[in-house]
Amino acid sequence: MHVGASVGMTALLYSTAHAQIWGLTKDSLVSFDIKTVGLTVVQGVSDQAQARLYFDINQPKNASVTVTLSSNSLQFNPPVLRQMILSEQFFDATQYKTMSFKSTEFVPIDADYYNVYGSITLRGITKPTVFMALLKPNATNPKLLDVNAVGSINRSDFGMKKAYGGVGEKVNIRLKGHLQAK
Repeated sequence: MHVGASVGMTALLYSTAHAQIWGLTKDSLVSFDIKTVGLTVVQGVSDQAQARLYFDINQPKNASVTVTLSSNSLQFNPPVLRQMILSEQFFDATQYKTMSFKSTEFVPIDADYYNVYGSITLRGITKPTVFMALLKPNATNPKLLDVNAVGSINRSDFGMKKAYGGVGEKVNIRLKGHLQAK
C-alpha cells in the first residue's frame, strides 16, 4: 500500500482526533534484555512506568513524550540477578532512583510508525537515542492507542561496568502496551 494512502486511512480512523495528552495504562510494560557470553539473555521489566505523550495524528512532528520509571521497580529474569543489576556496578539504584526518556523529535516513517528521537538518562548521564515506535488506534477502544517502541543503547555509555560477569554491551529496550487519552 502506498504510504500516502496508509496515512490517509490512519487519519480517517482519527477523524475526530486532535492534539491530546495520553498516559500509559497499568497493563503497559517497559522491558530490556541483554545477551551474555553464554548467549543466555538477562531480562528486566517494569510495570510502573509513567509516560506523558502529547500527540496529534494530523501533526505528528509536534508530538512529544516523556517516560520515567523507578529503578527499584525493575524485576529480573532470573530474579537472583536483581541485587547485582541494581548495584553500583550497573544501575546504582540507591543513588539514581529514576531513569527517563525525553523526546526531541517525532519523524513519521510509515503509517502509524515513527522514529522518536530524544535523550535517555541513566545513572545521571544523558545520551541521545532513537526509538522506532508504532502508535495506532486500538481496534476495540477508541480512547486507547496501541504502543510498541523499541530501541537500544550501549550500557558502557552510561558508566555501567563493561562485560562484568559476561554481560553484553548492547541493551535492547521496549515499551509495549497502551496509551489512554487523559
